This record gives sequence, C-alpha cells and structure tokens, in this order.
Amino acid sequence: MNFPELSVLRPDLAFIAHWIRAGSQVLDVGCGDGVMLDYLQTDKACSGYGIEIDDARIPECVARNVSVIQQDLEGGLAMFEDNAFDTVLCLSALQMVKDVEGILREIARVGREATVSFPNFAYWTHRVALLRGRMPVSKSLPYEWYDTPNLRCATIKDFEQLANEVGLEVLECVALHDGKPVTFLPNWRGSLAVFRLKKK
Repeated sequence: MNFPELSVLRPDLAFIAHWIRAGSQVLDVGCGDGVMLDYLQTDKACSGYGIEIDDARIPECVARNVSVIQQDLEGGLAMFEDNAFDTVLCLSALQMVKDVEGILREIARVGREATVSFPNFAYWTHRVALLRGRMPVSKSLPYEWYDTPNLRCATIKDFEQLANEVGLEVLECVALHDGKPVTFLPNWRGSLAVFRLKKK
C-alpha cells in the first residue's frame, strides 16, 4: 500500500503515518484490518506486529501480510519485553477497553513512544446531540447507544490529564476532522483526538 492509497482509504491514518520513522519496530494494538501496518511495512520499511481480537479482522490482516496476534487487550502485553518497540499505536481502540489506565501503562512499558487516537466526545455535534437529549451518532462515533463497542467516552482535555497521571509526556496533540488538523478550538471542532506520547 502506498501513501496516496492510504490517504484515500484512511486520511486519519495518513496523517498519523508521518510521525512513524522509517525502519521502526511497531506494535499496532487493536490493529483492525491491518491497513496501517500494511502501509508502514510497504512504504516505510517498518516491521512489527498487530494485536486484534475480532475474528473477522484476522484474515484481512493475513491477506495484507501483517503479522497479527489474536488477543484481548485486557490481558495486557506481558508477552513483550520493556521497550521492545520504537512505537506503539493504539488507534481508535482505547475507548473500547475497560482498563484504559492499565493499557496505557502497558503501552508505555513496551514502547519508547506511542500514538493514541480516539473519538473526541467534546466535538461540537456530539455536544449538540446531548443538548437535544440524545446520545451522539457521527462518523467518529457511528454506533447507537445500545450497540456500541465503545465503553469509554473522553475529550482531549480528559486524555491529557490521564496521560500525565500514568507517567506519559505529550509530545504532540492534534485534533483531526476528516483527516485534517483543526487548530482553532480543537476540543470543540476536532472529531478525532490524536496524541504522540513518550515516557516521562
């Protein structure tokens, strides 16, 4: 997969990809269909693993030649040594786990750096939906309240505080909308929050 293909398929991942150095050892936690690792392996000569629990996603990863481990994130990352990876990705998956704090600590343990993204619950359309008495449904939160896999809702400011509490330094924080950075009122106008982190 090349960069133009990634940009069309997943503009959010295309933005995040520029943070990953060529030749890096990468762990993609909650890797989904493996598209990010596919791009990083093909275009940036990276290597590593994906972790995914969804049965339907494993064959998609294999078809993309992505080394994938089928495992629930709640079990942690005990199979990996400290600092085993240059970077750990957790892209639009953190909101689906019960023990967010524990997963963040494990990500910080096994990676020298980390990139985390999640739907920003403070996005203006989400706020408007709540004012109207409804749970928000949007491109970044596409499920109804009764069938959502999301267990946690967070804002950019919420995550900054938690990252600090678990010993992570925020290197960069970007709010994206349709894969493009939002600079004016990011916590209001960004539908996806993206953080680049390292251990303090």
